Amino acid sequence: MTRGPSRRAALLLAASALASVPVRGVGQAPFRLGLTPVFLDNDSMVIDSLSAALSDAMERPIELVQRRTYAEVTGLLLTGALDAAWLCGFPYLQHADALDLLAVPVWRGQPLYRSYLIVGEDVAADGLADLRGATHAFSDPDSNSGYLVTASDLIAMGEHPETWFSRSIFTFGHRNVVRAVADGLVTSGSVDGYVWEALANVEPDLTRHTRIIGKSEWLGFPPVCARRDNVASEPVVAFQAALLTLSESDTGRAALAALQLDGFEVAPEGIFDGIAARMRLMDS
Repeated sequence: MTRGPSRRAALLLAASALASVPVRGVGQAPFRLGLTPVFLDNDSMVIDSLSAALSDAMERPIELVQRRTYAEVTGLLLTGALDAAWLCGFPYLQHADALDLLAVPVWRGQPLYRSYLIVGEDVAADGLADLRGATHAFSDPDSNSGYLVTASDLIAMGEHPETWFSRSIFTFGHRNVVRAVADGLVTSGSVDGYVWEALANVEPDLTRHTRIIGKSEWLGFPPVCARRDNVASEPVVAFQAALLTLSESDTGRAALAALQLDGFEVAPEGIFDGIAARMRLMDS
């Protein structure tokens, strides 16, 4: 499959689009969008490009709100401190009674991704069964790819992360998981496959020090959500429309190039059934 655009091309496209964004929405309250700590969390060009595209489409200012943990972002959304948030399928399902789906990203032609189990480049392991007693990095306790997948795989084996690994840590960022494994701080890690692949494009010197030894089934890509009691409000409706039409504008295409995504679409029925099944396994 064709890989995403080069880092240089994406940044040049983003810079060009940013320069042409008109000043609009003066006097309007900013639309507050929460972002969980995915690979873009410390990439200012990606953040600026996404903000510019959404602001241009909605004709109002955008405030991108970032926090260290998924729980913090989810809590802000549930309490009304955010208008919408780019979450993960795991916290969405945990609060599905209060949240509605606005859109899911499309990556490499589908709204799906996988969790990767990675080890250091010189680690002699071929799968999870070889990692008993190893040190391990998770991303976040509310991350599907960065925790739930590996934890539920161990439960299915009759094991548990706390006893299977000699020590496990939470890095609160998928890029941090890759870095911890690449630097030899831990033996292995659970990481978002989209993030690992995106990093392989933009930071190949980092990912080449890791090796993928396991991939989950295809699961629903982390969705963008809003509170159910706010989903029909004018700002949220406009925001959803902006997401679904990002590929139709220069600024939108620049943001998608920086994110290495094809676009956004309405979530297909049952897209998060696989994650729900893993959650039930954890509760069994």
